[in-house]
Amino acid sequence: MTRHFSAFGVFREGLRGHKGWAPMWRSPAPKLKYDVVIVGGGGHGLATAYYLAKNHGMSRIAVVEKGWLGGGNTGRNTTVIRSNYFYPESTALYDLSVRLYEGLSRDINYNVMFSQRGMMVLSHSESEMEIAARTVNAMKLNGADAELLDARDVQKKAPILNYRDDARYPIHGAIWQGRGGTGRHDAVAWGYARAADRLGVDIIQNCEVTGFLIEGGTCKGVETTQGVIRAGRVGVATAGHSSVLAQMGGYKLPLHSYALQAFVTEAIKPVMDTVAFSPMTGSYFSQSDKGGLVIGGGLDRIPSYAQRGNTPEQENVLSGIIDMAPALAKVKLLRHWAGIVDVSPDSSPLIGPSGTDGIFVNCGWGTGGFKAIPAGGYLFAHLLANGAHHEISRPFDLNRFGTGALIDEAAGSGIAH
Repeated sequence: MTRHFSAFGVFREGLRGHKGWAPMWRSPAPKLKYDVVIVGGGGHGLATAYYLAKNHGMSRIAVVEKGWLGGGNTGRNTTVIRSNYFYPESTALYDLSVRLYEGLSRDINYNVMFSQRGMMVLSHSESEMEIAARTVNAMKLNGADAELLDARDVQKKAPILNYRDDARYPIHGAIWQGRGGTGRHDAVAWGYARAADRLGVDIIQNCEVTGFLIEGGTCKGVETTQGVIRAGRVGVATAGHSSVLAQMGGYKLPLHSYALQAFVTEAIKPVMDTVAFSPMTGSYFSQSDKGGLVIGGGLDRIPSYAQRGNTPEQENVLSGIIDMAPALAKVKLLRHWAGIVDVSPDSSPLIGPSGTDGIFVNCGWGTGGFKAIPAGGYLFAHLLANGAHHEISRPFDLNRFGTGALIDEAAGSGIAH
């Protein structure tokens, strides 16, 4: 069976009808005990398992997923990857993720289709341009790439946008991050799953966690629909359902869960070669390699676990896109969906001990979870392997809500997601 992807392998398998490829991953029955059990088979859970095995030499690892791999937020996002944040703690985290994404396809021997087409955050007034200059300076000081564009520079990169003098939100310029871009969300999940499986990780699908095994105040494993699985440590990476798991585990998380909608249009000829976001409308879009426009916007501000959106927010997002690019008004929508995002009070993630011994959490990413998958997995693996923080994850411990050392990116960078 062919396991390694290469030009020669693709050619050889093409000659024999592609019947010799090894399965992407196994479907094992759960063992009675593991060193680490990770709850959640999305991008963060799979990446954590991979880095535990690769970086820390652990092999007795299980990932348990109540449905199918990548069926949650990992497959329900707009695929944007960036590190254009204001605070140094955030930049360190998200730029680590961008760097890992840059070498990820080669690292895991799977094409995640990371396209560094750049991202621009538009400015619509002189005062916004001043804030943009401040953000660009902060990003540069924090070690991320950034450039301040004027209106002509923006028009060269995205001529489809609205540059009319009578535009509702005239474009004065933008923050540009050239290393940003988009990736293929399913490929990221499948690639990490395949790479983790090759290192001995057990990936167990259709295995819902129904409770935690607590003995003497310490978590010793999980109770699932496939039986009890014991573990030395349990990592929870369940995004919008993190609060549900917290109730089972006897700890509390400062999170609210909301639906975040996304849209894809019919395929059209190439009109957009980057990602553009307008803070005034809260809408943003890019164009996929297939030609469809991938559109996103703000949260449905009604706490919910339903993976569908509400009509008022659909109108807000799509009207914002038409404000940004009126020429797209007649383009037909192909489909839309929603993911359930977990939002913390300071719009920054939670990585650290849960408050119940033996349980560690990776959550609170809000709408920024996909871009952070490699870094989230890398840092969470360090925490689970060593029982202590990596320096980059330390500021995101839950204790910041007691000390007041918040990292308020919604206020700092002006982008809640």
